Amino acid sequence: MAEPTVELARLDRRDADFETRFQALLARAPDADPQVAARVAEILEAVRRRGDAALLEYTRRFDRRAVADARELEVPAARLREAWEGLPPALREALDFAATRIRDYAQRQTLESWEYRDAWGNALGTRVTPLDRVGLYVPGGRAAYPSSVLMNAIPARVAGVSEIVMCVPAPDDVLNAAVLGAAHRAGVDRVFTIGGAQAIAALAYGTVTVPAVDKIVGPGNAYVAAAKRLVFGRVGIDAVAGPSEIVVVADGSGDPRWLAMDLFAQAEHDEDAQSILISPDRPFLERVAQALNERIALLPRADVVRAALRRRGALIAVSDLEQAFELVNRIAPEHLQLALASPREWLPRVRHAGAIFLGHHSPEALGDYCAGPNHVLPTARAARYASPLGVYEFQKRSSLIECSVAGAARLASVAAQLADAEGLQAHAASARDRQR
Repeated sequence: MAEPTVELARLDRRDADFETRFQALLARAPDADPQVAARVAEILEAVRRRGDAALLEYTRRFDRRAVADARELEVPAARLREAWEGLPPALREALDFAATRIRDYAQRQTLESWEYRDAWGNALGTRVTPLDRVGLYVPGGRAAYPSSVLMNAIPARVAGVSEIVMCVPAPDDVLNAAVLGAAHRAGVDRVFTIGGAQAIAALAYGTVTVPAVDKIVGPGNAYVAAAKRLVFGRVGIDAVAGPSEIVVVADGSGDPRWLAMDLFAQAEHDEDAQSILISPDRPFLERVAQALNERIALLPRADVVRAALRRRGALIAVSDLEQAFELVNRIAPEHLQLALASPREWLPRVRHAGAIFLGHHSPEALGDYCAGPNHVLPTARAARYASPLGVYEFQKRSSLIECSVAGAARLASVAAQLADAEGLQAHAASARDRQR
């Protein structure tokens, strides 16, 4: 019998050491390497102080590009359109199909302004307005993610953002046509070929060439993540994303070959990705393990998949589905796939998950591209308190307060008492002036 070619942890809820091994499975590396953070801080300060000159210096050094004028960093709108029109028809149709579905979903997320009047005639409410300008970071180099362009830019456009500015690195002057085409399709206004921490700095502080934005969204490497952390406060950010992750809960009613490929789909992102399968059906777990070994040869990125599964993958046996969902809520996964005969029956048990995929015909891969909901999701247990990227990330709310004469007098008596109790006499006097 051939030796297994896929190694991953095997945990059983009944084992005495389960809790120790489970905690180790969920352990994360430190959020930021201090050396990376220090280097990024230097880059941010250089761009803040020297603007375009620093951008040109870092572009020459890190992307190996001979750019003499910062204006050369911007991609003309005509080139975006040409990239879109030059894509293979099948790819262009796929991007268009995905964009339409993402927009249809996003349009159902828009927040609306509202008002009401209380018993004293005071008008109270919330006014919803879009952000003025948003920055979108898109990885470049070996990575090419046109789907991320759609997922980040379309909700911003639906929200009513006035201007969307995109930064994408072009190492060795190489740009991905699908990424440029997706930017055109999504309605991105300006695109700059700037990467890494220097791109985040340019978007946060602004330069003569690159306009400062109000919020930065989009994934990136460790340097981009560290830069987003450091500029948060000056600008808003979506999140600092960790490695991709999936938890599959299975009752044994599905095809083990399908689930093997679903686990592979997460693991092929990178060696830090995490794929976990939980089931009370122990024989089924063995069939999935067999399918993993049989199907790994189908993958061009098999080495990455093997490394990810060996480092952070797991098959977990539990006594019943109740135990499975207890673990799910402790993990709070980015993606949760319910490979169950009756998934909706168990949906109320889920408290923490970024996106939930119901049933055997709803693999996570569909959500990555064209199901409609956003694929930018909370990772690293952030689903306990965070939500997927959506239109609401690009809208802000202002409170409305309009008091009538009678209403002001009624509120002022209470406000003055509370202000006196806090020792804030000007507040109290300001309120009492409205009682007269």
